[in-house]
Amino acid sequence: MGLFDKLTGTRHPEAGVAPLPAGELRTALLGLNGPDVPYLISDGTAHGADLVAEWRIAEPAWQPFFIASQLTRAIRIRMRLAEDVPEVRAVEESWEVTRVGNPPRLRTSATYTRGGGRTVSRQYTLQRGRSGRLEATESFSFDSAQLTGPLRNTTLDAGWTWRGVIFGKL
Repeated sequence: MGLFDKLTGTRHPEAGVAPLPAGELRTALLGLNGPDVPYLISDGTAHGADLVAEWRIAEPAWQPFFIASQLTRAIRIRMRLAEDVPEVRAVEESWEVTRVGNPPRLRTSATYTRGGGRTVSRQYTLQRGRSGRLEATESFSFDSAQLTGPLRNTTLDAGWTWRGVIFGKL
């Protein structure tokens, strides 16, 4: 892996793994959807891509989760399946979000970035332990790798390269 691959988040599959057809990879990526995951993977035609994965920040059932996470960035990953190579070209886009109103809701701002990044949020609760000393216990954790990790790993397991795109077209 070269320096540029490291900077863009590009990963290559294990040697000897035969690439699956694009249709099977698409099905596998869409199969990551579920009611218990905080993201949604869908058709990306409207966004100039084959597939799009994004946080469910607008869905009422998931809003308390994202408010509790103190999320400051909304993330969307646009993916193009290049069957001739085979690789998934992925552009990670993010926007700043703020909390407004009571009860608080997330609202996106005009600040936009393109390229890989990672958002981690943790909350701790201080309480007295059995010994009587104060102990910090993690009460909440959020990591944006919950979105990129499954996409990348599914792509690699299918024998395709995961190529992060920062500049140029998808």
